[in-house]
Amino acid sequence: MSRHVFDFLLLPEFSFIGFAALVEPLRIANRYKPGAYAWRMVSEDGLPVTASNGIALHPEARLSDASEASVVFAIASFNPLQHCSQSICRQLQKRVQQGQTLGAIDTGCFVLAEAGLLQGESVTLHWEAVPAFQERYPRIAMQGEARFVLSPRLMASAGAMASVDMMLEVISRDHGNALALQVSEQLVSGWVRERTDHQRLQISARYKVHNAKVVQVIEQMEQHLEDALPSEALAAQVFITRRQLERLFQDHLQVSPVQFYLRLRVERARHLLRQTSMGVIEIGLACGFASASAFSRAYRRHYGVAPSDDRTEKPHR
Repeated sequence: MSRHVFDFLLLPEFSFIGFAALVEPLRIANRYKPGAYAWRMVSEDGLPVTASNGIALHPEARLSDASEASVVFAIASFNPLQHCSQSICRQLQKRVQQGQTLGAIDTGCFVLAEAGLLQGESVTLHWEAVPAFQERYPRIAMQGEARFVLSPRLMASAGAMASVDMMLEVISRDHGNALALQVSEQLVSGWVRERTDHQRLQISARYKVHNAKVVQVIEQMEQHLEDALPSEALAAQVFITRRQLERLFQDHLQVSPVQFYLRLRVERARHLLRQTSMGVIEIGLACGFASASAFSRAYRRHYGVAPSDDRTEKPHR
């Protein structure tokens, strides 16, 4: 198979670890199979680009320069749309017309979607960014739990570690499983995770709870943040009474079901506040609050600040 050539488009505030997670498997693959892969960094104007950690990288070319790449990869993190220009969209469209495959890590999918290049594709993003993406691009199919997706036209990963897994699968497809395992061992990865493996730890691991009924109820809560279910309905789904459900939550989580559910909803609200342009009232309704005042009170109790005052802070990832 002919070698893959990657153009990595760096957008301001890009994820440095995400970029490294894409490049390092290719570098190691070249140790065992010289010349298997080539890559270069590009930016919109060819000037240095500063990552979200403050480190600046110096691209080798502009996005508009002639390219031998088979894949053009949008690498972003915070504020992807703030750094997505009409020029970038046009150049990405031109790359697709030339037959290049698209790639994106995390919020890079926002850039591809803004350029109108994801019609008919199914994408994945970092779990924190999924609600914002679905709100802005409701017609684009989402595999919100998947670590990465690969199709003939698109490769997209949810974040840094997922990018390692994705590139290992690319290497396996291109040059065989033996090479992918060699690269994995060099990375001390231990194993090659599947694309369908969940991004997040399973509920039992996340909350350190192993009671099956509590886990099932939390799963229902996470699936019903907008249309919050009453405790009686949650209890009925696992064939216990409301009183029994309250005892289970107190025993295993030291909190009531109502308090735990409220925490999930305000946490989702914070994700939406920080990653979308939705109005505060709209976010409150999307997270199951009946009124703006109820949402504001709950949010202030949990975070010590009003929802409208929390929009200026950036999430950390």
